[in-house]
Amino acid sequence: MRLSHSPARTQASFDDPHLVSHAGLVPVMALAERAGLAALIRQHVQAGGGAGVNADLKAGCLVAGMAAGADSIDDMDVLRHGAMAEVFGGVRAPSTLGSFLRSFTWGSARQLEKASRVLLSRLAAAAPLLPGADVLAFIDIDSMQKRVYGHAKAGAGFGHTKIQGKSLLVRGLNVLAAVVSTPLAAPVVAATRLRGGSAGSARGAASLAAEAIGTARAAGCTGMIVVRMDSAYYSAAVIAAIRAAEAFFSVTVRMDSRVRSAIAGIGEDAWTPIRYPKAIWDEDQRRWISDAEVAEVPYTAFTSRQGQEVTARLIVRRVRDLNRQAAEGQDELFACWRYHAVFTDSPFETIQAEAQHRDHAIVEQVFADLTSGPLAHLPSGHFPANAAWLTCAAIAHNLTRAAGTLASGFHARARGATIRAHLINAAARTARHGRGHLTVHLPQDWHREQEWMNLFEAACGPPARAA
Repeated sequence: MRLSHSPARTQASFDDPHLVSHAGLVPVMALAERAGLAALIRQHVQAGGGAGVNADLKAGCLVAGMAAGADSIDDMDVLRHGAMAEVFGGVRAPSTLGSFLRSFTWGSARQLEKASRVLLSRLAAAAPLLPGADVLAFIDIDSMQKRVYGHAKAGAGFGHTKIQGKSLLVRGLNVLAAVVSTPLAAPVVAATRLRGGSAGSARGAASLAAEAIGTARAAGCTGMIVVRMDSAYYSAAVIAAIRAAEAFFSVTVRMDSRVRSAIAGIGEDAWTPIRYPKAIWDEDQRRWISDAEVAEVPYTAFTSRQGQEVTARLIVRRVRDLNRQAAEGQDELFACWRYHAVFTDSPFETIQAEAQHRDHAIVEQVFADLTSGPLAHLPSGHFPANAAWLTCAAIAHNLTRAAGTLASGFHARARGATIRAHLINAAARTARHGRGHLTVHLPQDWHREQEWMNLFEAACGPPARAA
C-alpha cells in the first residue's frame, strides 16, 4: 500500500466537531446502563468529600475510558473530543476524575468492589458470559506484583514476582484476584483486592475466595465449582472457606517432608503414563515436556492444627529428570524423577483432575489483559485511590468481555486488546435527525461490521425476552 497523494499535497486538521474516535463505546456503555452500573454505584458507593459527589457519573467515565484503552488519569481525556459530548452525558475532566479517586477511603473502595461483583451477575444475565456454568465452573485465585515508581506510592513494598522465568524482588503493590471461567468461556474477574507490596500471598485469600464463590453463584454458576490455586494458598483457612461455600478445591502442595513421605509410599504399579496433546514448558528443567506419569494417594493435611485437618486426594505428577550435561551415549544407572503434587477433593478421575489443575494458568491471561490495558499503571499515590482504580479496571474487563460475547464467537474468547481494536476503537460521524434521534455513521466496509452490528443491536435494541 502507498499514499495516493504526495506528502507535500496532503494536509491534516483537527476541526470536525461531529466525529468520535471510539464509536464502540456507544453499545458498550449501553450494555453497562442495561446492567445497572450507575444504579449499583449510587446504591453501594459513598465516597467522601465534595469530590465524591456524582459517583455514578465519575465511575462510569473511568470505566468508559478504560474500555477505550486509557491506562492513566490523564488518558481519560480520550472521552473529551469531537462529538463525544453529544453522544454521552456527564463526561468529566481528568483532573475531576483524579480528585474523585482520591476521595475514596478503604471502606468506599470495598463498596465499589461490592458493586463490581453484583454487576458481573447482571452482565451474565444480559450476555452469554459463562456458557456451561450450570454444569462446571472454575475459580482461579492468584496474585500479581504490580511494579510502581516514585516514593509517594502508599503501600508500595518489595515482593516476589517472575519475569522471564526468574523470581525477582520488585517494588510495587500486590493485586489479588479471583477469576471465574468455564470449559467453554474465557475468564472474567469475580473479585479483586489491592494489598501492600510486601503482603504475603495468602493474606486475605480466604475472604476473597468466599466472595468469589458467592459472585460465581449469582452469575449463574449453579453447577460444580472447583477453586484452583498454587502453593502460596495452601492453608487451612483458605480451604475451610472454600468448603464452607460448598465448592471443591485444587491446590498445589508444598513439597515438605510429610508430602515426600506420602509420595514415597506410592507403588510403582500405581503410576499411569500420560501424554500431553500439547507439550508443556517445565520451568525448572527449561525444556518442553510431552509425557509424564500420574498417581494418587489419600492424604490428610494440616494435622498440626487441631480440628482443621482435611483429608482428601493427593494427586502426584512425576516427570523424568534428565541430566543434559551427561556425555552423549551415557545411559542413566537408575531413573530420577521430579514430583508435582496437587491436594484436591475434586470428584473427577485422576488424570482429568490433574489436567484441570494445570489449566489454573488461565488466570495469567486476565493479568496480561489488565496489564496491557488499564493496569499498565496504578496512577495515584493514595492507596484507596489505586484500589478503586483496580476495581474499575475489573469492571471494564468484564464489560468488554460481555460485549465480545454479544459480538461473535471469536470475540467471546479474544484478548481485550483485540476487542478494543475491532469493536471499540472505530471512528464514526454523528448526525442528528428528528427530535432526540442520533445516527452514528461508521466507515463503509469496516472489516468487523457484522460483529459491531451484532453488539449494537444486542446492547441498544429491545431487551431480550425472559426465558
